[in-house]
Amino acid sequence: MRIGKFFLREEFACNCNCGFDTVDTELITILDKVRMHFAKPVTITSGCRCPEYNGKVGGALRSQHVLGRAADIQVKDTDPADVAAYLEDIQAPGVGRYNTFTHVDSRSSRGARWKG
Repeated sequence: MRIGKFFLREEFACNCNCGFDTVDTELITILDKVRMHFAKPVTITSGCRCPEYNGKVGGALRSQHVLGRAADIQVKDTDPADVAAYLEDIQAPGVGRYNTFTHVDSRSSRGARWKG
């Protein structure tokens, strides 16, 4: 099932196959903006995480992934720093900079920024 303009719900499903795939609509709106801005495919490397899987992968105790409000993404042929800079420009609530991917989330408070 398509959600937003460019994504399928199953792209966000927890990697442990527990069935958790509920995604925040604001997150989808942000990701649609990323896809339109870069005009390149966006891969969700980690979306929803059940608490058990989040613990297994070393996720933060209060991870936005557990709430269906976060995605780790890669934009085809695009430096993750460029993706993070765009997300910061559009004032995405949560942006994490990593070497191989960018974390984005739709937490209720704005301005969460970090480097992994």
